[in-house]
Amino acid sequence: MFAQFQNLDEKLIELEGKLADPAVLANQADYGNVAREHARVSKLWQLYQEFRQAEEDLAENKELLLDENDEEMRELVKAEIAELSKKIVDLENSLRLMLLPRDPKDEKNTLLEIRAGTGGDEAALFVSDLFRMYSKYAEMQGWKVEVLSSNPIGIGGFKEIIGLISGKKVFSKLKFESGVHRVQRVPETETQGRIHTSAVTVAVIPEAEEVELNIDPNELRIDVFRSSGPGGQSVNTTDSAIRITHIPTGLVVTCQDEKSQHKNKAQALKVLRARLLDQMQQEQHDRISEERKSQIGSGDRSERIRTYNYPQGRMTDHRINLTLYKLDDILMGKLDNVIEPLIAHYQAETLKTLQ
Repeated sequence: MFAQFQNLDEKLIELEGKLADPAVLANQADYGNVAREHARVSKLWQLYQEFRQAEEDLAENKELLLDENDEEMRELVKAEIAELSKKIVDLENSLRLMLLPRDPKDEKNTLLEIRAGTGGDEAALFVSDLFRMYSKYAEMQGWKVEVLSSNPIGIGGFKEIIGLISGKKVFSKLKFESGVHRVQRVPETETQGRIHTSAVTVAVIPEAEEVELNIDPNELRIDVFRSSGPGGQSVNTTDSAIRITHIPTGLVVTCQDEKSQHKNKAQALKVLRARLLDQMQQEQHDRISEERKSQIGSGDRSERIRTYNYPQGRMTDHRINLTLYKLDDILMGKLDNVIEPLIAHYQAETLKTLQ
């Protein structure tokens, strides 16, 4: 399995040469790609050295055990053998994980789209709760959150909100959040204390770069109109809101949060570009769905993935049968106990296909 590690020294030297290449230094995107690959190969090289050293130490201890007659010393050697055997298994698992096919989207910034589903105003309020949860998680990760578009209702919720989350490996952490999120709680307007069930949909879409998708301006219809807030009240007195329709696909994006028409247009194009690329990838996914039946995070937006039960303080992720009675902490952005098991499950399922 580790035959490919024999040439890691040469690979590191090659990458270090590229990092010092003026042509690579002059291109920020190329330099970033080379630097990330260098970091990955360096970690792989270090793990492999530890693995080889542990194997050598294990072989030496086994030989020592055969030659040793002192019972106390034999017990010490046996303990060392047990410790080294466990270390080798752990290092081998780490190396196997490093060999998993890398998702090129993992490094990307991410569009987070949350929309109210069944449940009326209660669903719209939960959209706000989820966006706050993801924003707090982003803050803990050192990421930046920018609201690109929102459709608020008068009582503090949103029919829809779209944000761009920027930072290190955003998509790798959030890519399993797409799907239907269900909430069970007693609405503030409920006078008899009955629990209502509402649902919202979450879509996590990697940000598309211009080089990945060429949009023909002739295929866009751009409408300009006056922004308005809840109840139709005017937000400003200029025609700054933008609606862009991609004619071939019928995709429509509206942005009105900024007072500048130019900024709204730029944000609408950013959302449109990401949605178009995501649509292309969804179509590709449908063509190879049989290949990925065993994997979570398939991208099916209609899949009910999680339930937030307020009366019991419980969150359940239905894909991996994970239940945590830490709902308050989760809603405050402490999502590591949710996201890490999902990533581990995905990695384990992928490893099975490689064995």
